[in-house]
Parts: sequence; structure tokens; C-alpha cells
Amino acid sequence: MKQFSFKNFLLLTSSLFLFAFVALFLMSFSYASEKSVWVEATGEAYMSEIDTPKEVIARAKADAQRKAIEQAVGVFLKSHTIVSNSQLAEDLIYASVRGKINKVEIIKEGWDEKDRNIYKVSLRAFVEPIYPEKEHGLSVKLSLSKADLKEGDEVKIFYQANKDCYVYIFSIAADGSVTLLLPNSIMKDNFIRGQEIYSFPSESIKLRAMLLPDFNGNVAEESIKIIATKKKENLISLGFQEGMFQVYDAKSTGMISDLIRRLNQLEPDEWTEATVVYRIKKK
Repeated sequence: MKQFSFKNFLLLTSSLFLFAFVALFLMSFSYASEKSVWVEATGEAYMSEIDTPKEVIARAKADAQRKAIEQAVGVFLKSHTIVSNSQLAEDLIYASVRGKINKVEIIKEGWDEKDRNIYKVSLRAFVEPIYPEKEHGLSVKLSLSKADLKEGDEVKIFYQANKDCYVYIFSIAADGSVTLLLPNSIMKDNFIRGQEIYSFPSESIKLRAMLLPDFNGNVAEESIKIIATKKKENLISLGFQEGMFQVYDAKSTGMISDLIRRLNQLEPDEWTEATVVYRIKKK
């Protein structure tokens, strides 16, 4: 039977001070990025033989507003994705961010000079970030066999979704290192049935809690994150391979950026997430 320590697969430990510092930094950064923004965008529409000018103008304005919202959402996401991968330990609610236009100013509009069948609208829009509720979408439950561990303790991860879906399980160390536990090079199938309870790892593998050799505190606190999607998604780019798992070190900040962008492309009810925190004590 194979035995893998949390340490060996970057279920790394860290001091509570560093964890608290990262959390406070991310919290302040998040609040700073909640502001509405002004953006400029240009939309257009083509007039066919069956269209009226009024219909074409309305479509062009709608196209410009849609592009303005897309641009503003990009701004909202960018403000959240330049920090370290430790942000995976925080809620991913901001990955559901959408935009709501509160004010529009027309800069220029009219029929295109080269093609009189095209109507163009350039505008400035004041866009507010909004976070849709996920009341009727996916939901997932996550728990551990033990939340308070001693060095050497075995631990299992239990998870359950309300609907058929695909799951991605991450371990997050406070130093920013992330390990994708599932899927992995051996267990590539991450599809689960709704309402069924699953566990990780399998019976042939054991996960044991281990502190880093240079850890000086008495208790280390870390987390497990699960993300569930209705369809199979290529959520993140490949990290480097550490045994069974893909690993992303603290410098691989593109990993969290890719993840957030891909989740944002999904409808809010097409994905969900959950987090559980565990603590490791010295013997």
C-alpha cells in the first residue's frame, strides 16, 4: 500500500502568521477592487433588407453595451488575479462577477461612411460589479476525516454534489503552493454522480499529515478546495509533475489567473466551490 505525506505532495504546512497576513492582504485588495468603472466601447449592427433603421440602431447600442460590460468585467477580474495562488484558499465568489450598466454617455453614433448598411455606436458606460446568486445551480459539500491532526495522522477527503458534475480538488499551502489532487495522472476520471458520497484518496493510497522540517510553531493551518463544474473543463494550464499530481509553486501566479478567467466564462449556476480548513499539531 502506497503512503504519501502531505509534505511530499505539497500539502505543505506554514505558520498561522503568514496565513493571517495573506488573508488580510487579499481581503483589503478585494475591497479596493469593488468599485464601479468607466469604460469605452464601440458596437455596430448591419441592416438587412427586412430590418428597419430603428431596429439596427437598437442592436448597435446593445452591442456596444455588451462590449462595455465585457471590458469592465475584465477590469474587475484583473484586479483580483495579480496576487499569489494563495487566493485559492479564499472564496472564489468574485469569479462569478458580472457587470451592470448604471449610466451611458454616447460619444459618437451614425451610419458608417464606407458601408451605409452598418450603424456604429461609440459610448462610455459606468459599470457596477455584481455577483449573481447560485440558488438553483450546483452545490458541493466537502469534509475531512479529521480537521485537527497530529503529525503522522492519516486523513481522507469526503465530498458530495447535488447533481452529476466534474470535480477538481486542490490542496493549498499558505506559501502559495498549490497541488491539484484530483484529477491526477492515475485517477483521470473526475466525474461524480449527484447525491453520492465520494472519498479521496483510494484505499491503496494513504495521506498523512506532516510538518515541514523547519516549521517552528506548534500548529500549522492549511486548506483543501473543491471546484465542481457541470461539464468537463480544462480549468488550468499544466504545472510541473510531482509524482501523481500537478504542482504549482508560489511563483506560478498565472495558475490562479487562468482558473478565474475560465470560471468567469461559465454561467454562475454551472460551477460551485467549497473549502475546508485543517490544522496540524506537533506531536
